Amino acid sequence: MRTMYDVQQLLKKYGTYVHLGKRIWDIELMSIELRNIYKNEMIDKPTFIKAQLVLKSEHRKEEKKEEESSK
Repeated sequence: MRTMYDVQQLLKKYGTYVHLGKRIWDIELMSIELRNIYKNEMIDKPTFIKAQLVLKSEHRKEEKKEEESSK
């Protein structure tokens, strides 16, 4: 699991499709859905951690973009 696309594919396996129209919102909702899938023991801990790390990294990138565009 290395990209946001990989995380999207994982979520799709469980019937979760996320598209809110703004990338940072998509990332936040994907993180929530991922936590729910993990809490329901549908994925193992290493998969959960890898996916969360990808989402956190993407979230930081989006925050940085927004910060730079507001200057």
